[in-house]
Amino acid sequence: MPAANCNQVMAEIKTLNLSDQLRLLEEMATLIRKKASKTKPRSILELKGKGKDIWKGLNVKAYIDEERTSWNG
Repeated sequence: MPAANCNQVMAEIKTLNLSDQLRLLEEMATLIRKKASKTKPRSILELKGKGKDIWKGLNVKAYIDEERTSWNG
């Protein structure tokens, strides 16, 4: 929604009385919950193998030793 439309909707919401604003809020929360529940949960396992090329050919022991040395300043 463009900002102008959003601002227009917000202006209209502000003209509603408190009970109508609360009702609108509850209905919007219900709509959003329904939409969110339809989305498939993500898994950390989807990240498996991402960025593995960055570590290709790296001497792991040397890298760890270098990192540990840097901790001591």
